[in-house]
Amino acid sequence: MGKARPAAARWKGPGAPAGAQGGRAKPNPNPFEVKVNRQKFPVLGRKARHAVGQPGVSRARAVQKRTQTLLKEYKERDKSNVFTDKRFGEYSSNMSPEEKMVKRFALEQQRQHEKRSIYNLNEGEELTHYGRSLADVEKHDDIVDSDSDTEERGTLSAELTAAHFGGGGGLLHKKTPQQQGEEGEKPRSRRELIEELIAKSKQEKRERQAQREGALELTEKLDQDWKEIQTLLTHRAPKSENRDKKEQPKPDAYDVMVRELGFEMKAQPSNRMKTAEELAKEEQERLQKLEAERQRRMRGEDEGGDTRKPKHLSADDLNDGFVLDKDDRRLLSYTDGKMSIGEDQSGEASDGESEEEQGEDLSEEDPEDSSDPDGHSDLESDMESEDCGRPDREPRQAPGKRMTSGHRARGATRTELPYTFAAPESYEELKSLLSAKTMEEQLVVVERIQTCNHPSLAVGNKAKLEKLFGFLLEYIGDLATDDPPDLRVIDKLVVQLYNLCQMFPDSASNSIKFVLRDAMHEMEGSVEARGRAAFPGLDVLIYLKIAGLLFPASDLRHPVVTPALVCMSQLLTKCPVLSLQDVVKGLFVCSVFLDYVSLSRRFIPELINFLLGTLYLAASSKHGQGYTLVHPFRASGKNSELLLVSDEADTATWQRRGLSLRWAGGLKAQTKTEANHTRLSCLAVCLALVKHCVLLYSSLPSFHDIVRPLGALLTEHLADRRHPPELQELCRSTLADMEKQERRCRPLICEKSKPVPLKLFTPRLVRVLEFGRKQGSSKEEQERKRLIHKHKREFKGAVREIRRDNQFLARMQLSETLERDAERKRKVKQLFNSLATQEGEWKALKRKKFKK
Repeated sequence: MGKARPAAARWKGPGAPAGAQGGRAKPNPNPFEVKVNRQKFPVLGRKARHAVGQPGVSRARAVQKRTQTLLKEYKERDKSNVFTDKRFGEYSSNMSPEEKMVKRFALEQQRQHEKRSIYNLNEGEELTHYGRSLADVEKHDDIVDSDSDTEERGTLSAELTAAHFGGGGGLLHKKTPQQQGEEGEKPRSRRELIEELIAKSKQEKRERQAQREGALELTEKLDQDWKEIQTLLTHRAPKSENRDKKEQPKPDAYDVMVRELGFEMKAQPSNRMKTAEELAKEEQERLQKLEAERQRRMRGEDEGGDTRKPKHLSADDLNDGFVLDKDDRRLLSYTDGKMSIGEDQSGEASDGESEEEQGEDLSEEDPEDSSDPDGHSDLESDMESEDCGRPDREPRQAPGKRMTSGHRARGATRTELPYTFAAPESYEELKSLLSAKTMEEQLVVVERIQTCNHPSLAVGNKAKLEKLFGFLLEYIGDLATDDPPDLRVIDKLVVQLYNLCQMFPDSASNSIKFVLRDAMHEMEGSVEARGRAAFPGLDVLIYLKIAGLLFPASDLRHPVVTPALVCMSQLLTKCPVLSLQDVVKGLFVCSVFLDYVSLSRRFIPELINFLLGTLYLAASSKHGQGYTLVHPFRASGKNSELLLVSDEADTATWQRRGLSLRWAGGLKAQTKTEANHTRLSCLAVCLALVKHCVLLYSSLPSFHDIVRPLGALLTEHLADRRHPPELQELCRSTLADMEKQERRCRPLICEKSKPVPLKLFTPRLVRVLEFGRKQGSSKEEQERKRLIHKHKREFKGAVREIRRDNQFLARMQLSETLERDAERKRKVKQLFNSLATQEGEWKALKRKKFKK
């Protein structure tokens, strides 16, 4: 085979550049290129294939097919929109075309009818507004308000003035008997007078409305007459109504939409979201204000305190400012257009008056609340919670009681936490701020330190908060080394560490690496001095846990997580197990290891080795096969049965619980029963970690080789009937998980060379093969060979088609690249030409100015 030509030379497709289409798909192929395969004689049962081969036609058909399918998919690779035919019955094969068209026509008519009649309220009725048709209102004529009077605007009748502003006294004047006799009628009550007044006002209103309507009609008539006279004055013939209609076209849909949009309600602007710097500034100002209020209350000062002090009353004081507690005046109101006097107690007043009276009552009941300039916003939540707890709250207190509560409030203010804190400059300063405080108070102090020293508030705050991260790490280490360790506070402070780590990741990583580096140096020094190293304290273990929480543990390489993994590997390898504390620490390191690799599924051989050794320490029989112990465990010795429990009573009373980290902090068992329970808890934790490892590493090719030693030890533990039922069930479930996993590829091993056989005098039998024929074999063997041959042929064909598809796509991509390059060169050339033209014009203009 010759060398393969480049893609640009091989490509002769329809999208090739000019001159590239040579003659691949000719309509009339050269008869000398046609290859004819003739058979010498026919064979019964054999099909003749490829009798005539035309090399050009088949290749052109393949290119055309790829253009229609593969090229179309390539061009639509980044498109997500697809045209879908959603017409009724388009994909239904049970309906004829006529039925589809009829159903579509019916649906279209129904849809149009729904759209047309959706806003029709009552077609047979004419809608009016103030007695006028809405069709006339749409002319936008000036509508005169019915309540206004152009001639008598601003004037009130004498009767109306006397009734409303004179207290109704004019209406209730008693007449003399002579006047009553002359009029010949009985004296009327107040209600009758009010009804008569209302009837008169309505009658006057109707008369005014009739006058205005008459004036409008006369105005319209005058307008029409003026139009006719105007045509005579301008010597123009009067235009017909049809012509007027033609000259005034109806507004189209766009104009109608613009008019509707003009009457729509405008959107109200919303407040923009505040940035982190603005939020930090507001929080700092709030805390500073609360701190100032707390300091003022602690000193006993108060702004506007004169309002709270009782005024001095002399003996000659007439108490002119006396106010009645209750107003006995009756109110005048209207109900359903009729006047009603509030004579009875059950009459209801208006909503506005009731609200005003309620507000006055509240202000009169507790004047101190309204006159207090300091709202005590920082104590409102506490006061509200205390008030909710009291079933009966007294409205007032005696002055002596009030002073006692004031002193109590000052004492509470002195014990209250400040609202602003300066960033500590040393660890001792931070420890003094957090010592002798509860967990909630410590969290509040740390949070307020971060808020008051946000990096956006001042220039040096960033360095202060970076130091705060290191101080908090050191404080957590001190809490872990206490007896007993305060794990609840550590758990809450990790959140603050995470917030600081998100703000300053570089300084946080440096602090964690510094702590881990010190632990590694200490362990290396111990190994060099004594030949072995003990497990570190609980503070280092917590630092390793915190490193996995603050930084991503699934990265292949990380400046903090990778050293932490190495440190934990060294701990599980170089630290021997000599006590129950060492077992607890090692199991804790194993659990941290699994947290680190839960996402990356990285295989840790030190982890498997430590779990294997822990199971060995709890096994009763030490003569099992299938596993080998390595450092730091020994097959025999003083600590080879560290986790073995022989007391059946302690085994029966054991209950499965979580293993506390207090054992790792130096806590020792007080009794033998507690020690046995701790051993069983360690074994339960170890079995749970083994089960986790089985589920985690089930996808590894060498999974069965990894878990084979663990399976052997688990079988021994299962055979031991002295274990509690819970542990036996855990062993049984772990073994079941191991057996459920399918066997993957076997690991690579060196091939063993076969031994050279001795020379024998047995004759060598050579099988005579008949070339061209299939050797005799069974029917199953022939079928197997036929399937193998077919599989090879189909596989080669698939590979060939894939290769040709890739070549076709490469040619298409090359054509696109060439087109883009040509277009870019054309545009660049055009730009250079335009710049050259501008430069020439500018030079000509400069020469012309120079000549002038």
